[in-house]
Amino acid sequence: MTNRERVLAVLNYQPYDRLPIAHFGFWTETLEKWAEEGHITAEEAKNWSDGNPTDAVISENLGFDLNYYSVFYPNTNLAPYFDREIIEELPDGTQKVRNYEGVVVLEKPGVRSISAEIAHLLTDRASWVEHYRHRLQFDIERVTKAHVRVNDKMVPWEDGGLEFLQHGERDYLYGLHCGSLFGNIRNIIGVVGVSYMYAEDPDLYVEIVDTVAEVCFRCTKAALESGAKFDFAHFWEDICFKGGPLVIPSVFDMIVGPHYKRITDLLHSHGITIISLDCDGWIDSLIPTWLSNGVNTMFPIEVGTWDASIAPWRKQYGKELRGVGGMNKTVFTRDRSAVDAEIERLKPLVAIGGYIPCPDHRIAPDAEWDNVLYYCDRMKEEFHA
Repeated sequence: MTNRERVLAVLNYQPYDRLPIAHFGFWTETLEKWAEEGHITAEEAKNWSDGNPTDAVISENLGFDLNYYSVFYPNTNLAPYFDREIIEELPDGTQKVRNYEGVVVLEKPGVRSISAEIAHLLTDRASWVEHYRHRLQFDIERVTKAHVRVNDKMVPWEDGGLEFLQHGERDYLYGLHCGSLFGNIRNIIGVVGVSYMYAEDPDLYVEIVDTVAEVCFRCTKAALESGAKFDFAHFWEDICFKGGPLVIPSVFDMIVGPHYKRITDLLHSHGITIISLDCDGWIDSLIPTWLSNGVNTMFPIEVGTWDASIAPWRKQYGKELRGVGGMNKTVFTRDRSAVDAEIERLKPLVAIGGYIPCPDHRIAPDAEWDNVLYYCDRMKEEFHA
């Protein structure tokens, strides 16, 4: 079996010869550290991105079979993006910057973490109409200007990429990214702003969700109707934190849920049965909306301080719910005994079926190369028989 076949077999509760060993990419700083240590080249660290040929090389060197986040990625966000603009430079070198989504953030020298948001351009209907609505309209170039992984290179959709997806044979997993129905909105307006908007101007709130969802639907539709063949579909949200969702679950279900259903029905009509969604944090109260509207695979199941696991979800929702993730990546910072203990914890989860362990987010800079290498070796020993 190929790794592509193995992933689909596990998630569809079909027989497989061995469990695929998956990951979810790396922080840039992690790769830079590993390059300095001589484990990878500086060029590999520079050229890496999810699912590209460089990612495949690094994955193989570590012992992973695949990066699950390997997808064709139409642009379902702003088009065009805003130009980055430095608004003010503070005495300590910190800059106030308007970023590509029109949000004013603080960027500190030498710091690469998520920037603090201090102002948002989208606050009301006037700013929506002036700055954003025209940036969220469908155009076929959102699909045709994207790139496709064609074996060991990235190729433009309209210059061989589509032809490969229509007719080419591949042994690696490759999905279709269907966008974000709420996460990008939260990015643009901010958690506080989008919460007030629902209370103060619900019509605008709904219009923005509907507009974003239409772009996602039409990009998905164009990609599928081209004849391109994908192994699975995937959404991104990141709308939860350690205490729960950043949106009222009932509001999310009522306003956003039907848009998931519209897209997943389309995917099903094209034979795509595995539909996953990336949301960090404590996602439990949003799972009912996703599952009832066709999203059946949770990812990356962050263990966090709340001990997320597929086990209680499976008990509650049955075999319709699958999972990829749930491996506590913090053990990579410790020692081999910690890695061994984590693998022992994963064994009964793998046994329930429909589940592929995967580090529960990008492998961080404090991870030791040798610990990751050891994890892959041990996973093969335990699950490749």
